[in-house]
Amino acid sequence: MEKVLNQDEIDAMFRAARGGAVEREARQHGEVRPCNFRQAGQISSDQVHSISALHEGFARNLTHWLGAYLRTVFECNLVSVEQIPYREVLSRIPDVAYLASFKLIPAEAIGALQLDLSLAFPIIDVLLGGRGSAGRQMRDVTEIEEQILEGVVKIICRELQTAWQPLGLQFAFDQRQQPSQMQRLIAPNEMTLSLSLEMTMPEAHGTLNLIFPSVVSNALLRKISQEWAYHKPHANAEASRYLRSRIMDCPFDVEIGLLAGIRAAELAALQTGNVVVLGRTAETPASVIVSGVEMFSASPVRRGRMRAGQVIARMSGNGREVRVDDRQ
Repeated sequence: MEKVLNQDEIDAMFRAARGGAVEREARQHGEVRPCNFRQAGQISSDQVHSISALHEGFARNLTHWLGAYLRTVFECNLVSVEQIPYREVLSRIPDVAYLASFKLIPAEAIGALQLDLSLAFPIIDVLLGGRGSAGRQMRDVTEIEEQILEGVVKIICRELQTAWQPLGLQFAFDQRQQPSQMQRLIAPNEMTLSLSLEMTMPEAHGTLNLIFPSVVSNALLRKISQEWAYHKPHANAEASRYLRSRIMDCPFDVEIGLLAGIRAAELAALQTGNVVVLGRTAETPASVIVSGVEMFSASPVRRGRMRAGQVIARMSGNGREVRVDDRQ
């Protein structure tokens, strides 16, 4: 008796068939892994190295100028370089911190910085004539203290402008920001370039985080990629020999024939028994065609029971012959 399948059974059979096809394809092409398109466009290790080298110079300049401005021992070092969504940046901001924004001209973009209070208060203390030991202060920064820190932020913006000079950007202090205002500076899903620097004073230390929007960070990455491609080192001799040996084992289609032109009307009018005039004499050498490209001229010959060609000349790029030693 013939069995009639219902729709659920038919769907189950199709799912099983598709599953088997996927397994067979996986066996043929190796391991299949899921693709996360959110990770597309991530900075490469070469770009991270270039960005780090650029901002290590920025950290050295900041060590010099802030040390002179504060008139005390001061050290700044680059800790990390990351490309992360802005929402992840927001999740890392402490509940109480000094936050500020800076303008990027002429890109019409806004960047941000976050300075630990464990470092902000000692800086304020030094600028007011103290030793730079603020103790444990978990309060917010006052308006007067904001104005004192503004001078430090302007020095940071000036040195950033020097470091980013290849892009022709100007960095200008914008204003102090509250945590609620920080959420409106950049779209939450936008990828940002985040730099973390460690600052050390005689009796205090803390972290400075710099956040750049994608419109300027991508421009910097393109600039770095272009310079890296321009200065990319040539392959060494050993690698060239290895590549040549591998190419020598590659097969190519080779044929010998006469290359002649014929009009489409003549070709369409051909019938059995017609003679096609090629405009080539019997003494004209044939062409050796390698993968569709005319590379040599040769005379058709026979070698034992095999058909062969005796090479006469090598064809140059402009179709002219270059004489070579005869070979079969």
